[in-house]
Amino acid sequence: MLKFTIKRGDTSPALRFALLPDSVSLAGAAVRFQMRARGGDTLIDRPADIQNLFEPAVVAHLWAQGDTETTGRYEAEFRVTYLDGSTETFPNLGFIEVFVTEDVPGLSG
Repeated sequence: MLKFTIKRGDTSPALRFALLPDSVSLAGAAVRFQMRARGGDTLIDRPADIQNLFEPAVVAHLWAQGDTETTGRYEAEFRVTYLDGSTETFPNLGFIEVFVTEDVPGLSG
C-alpha cells in the first residue's frame, strides 16, 4: 500500500502513481482522482493528470488550494474509464493512504 504525506496547506509535490501491471494503457482513457477522509465521504473527485500512457502508465493528482487544509488520514484511488467504457480502480487492493500533517502556523515563505 502506497503511503503519501503532505503538510497542511501545501500543493506540492503531486501524488504520482504507476498503474500496474505494465500492460495497462491509458490511450483514449479518462482518469479521475478520488479521495475521502478515512471511512468518510468523498472530498475530492476531479480529473487526474495522465503523465505517461503506458509501460508503465503513470497518473497524478495535482493538488489545488484547499485540498490539504484539514489534517488527517485519507484514502485515495484513481478510477480509469477506458475507451470501450469499462472501468478499473487503482490500486486494485486497498487505497493509497494520504496523510496531511500539521505545519507551523503563522509562518509563510
